[in-house]
Amino acid sequence: MTAQLNPRGDVAVLVPAGGAGVRLGPGAPKALRHLAGVPLLVHAVRRIAAAPSVRHVVVAAPVAELSLVVDLLTPVAPVTVVAGGPTRQESVAAALAAVPAGPEIILVHDAARALTPSAVFESVAAAVRDGEDAVIPVLPVVDTIKEVSTAGVVLGTVDRSVLRAVQTPQGFRRDVLVAAHAAAVDPLTDDAGLVEKQGGRVACVPGSEYALKITRPFDLALAEHLFATDPTADPA
Repeated sequence: MTAQLNPRGDVAVLVPAGGAGVRLGPGAPKALRHLAGVPLLVHAVRRIAAAPSVRHVVVAAPVAELSLVVDLLTPVAPVTVVAGGPTRQESVAAALAAVPAGPEIILVHDAARALTPSAVFESVAAAVRDGEDAVIPVLPVVDTIKEVSTAGVVLGTVDRSVLRAVQTPQGFRRDVLVAAHAAAVDPLTDDAGLVEKQGGRVACVPGSEYALKITRPFDLALAEHLFATDPTADPA
């Protein structure tokens, strides 16, 4: 039987967790690196499980770490663990295929955004529930952005008022995400991009500063600081 959280929930969350984390330096796959002594994946799943709308969580784990991931997550929440693929897109597709009948709202979330508050999951899901095909959480871009040539010469200044930094979880009507993956040819860095490729509408909701993506050692240090100093960073 497929693991489930809230039997009345209408949301399934897919967590592609197979990235190597090269930019974090040598070590375990990124999702298994520790933040405050706990793997990033465990932090992420705790926050997902705290979202009332979530019924199922499917984690696509590195093939060599399947047993370890099951052991790590079993005490945290009911989770289905499947083997991920060599790319993020293939891992999402493998997790999507494992979602049982029922949930018609699918969220895709990066384990590297381990401190994303549960409220963001609810906000994204609510927007899909209200009729959007695809929804992404975003933050305004605060830096000045320059377009630069390959020779390192500034070509112009981009109007940052129309720019947004995209986070996860990204939410979709189930049929929209299934169709986008079925039609995918070239790999993209996020699932909303697949929907865009098919001409689909992607709406935005406010993201969270806590949903930073832990990619470099500096990001991990910042996340450690947030976790240690702000109790809202910990759903427990």
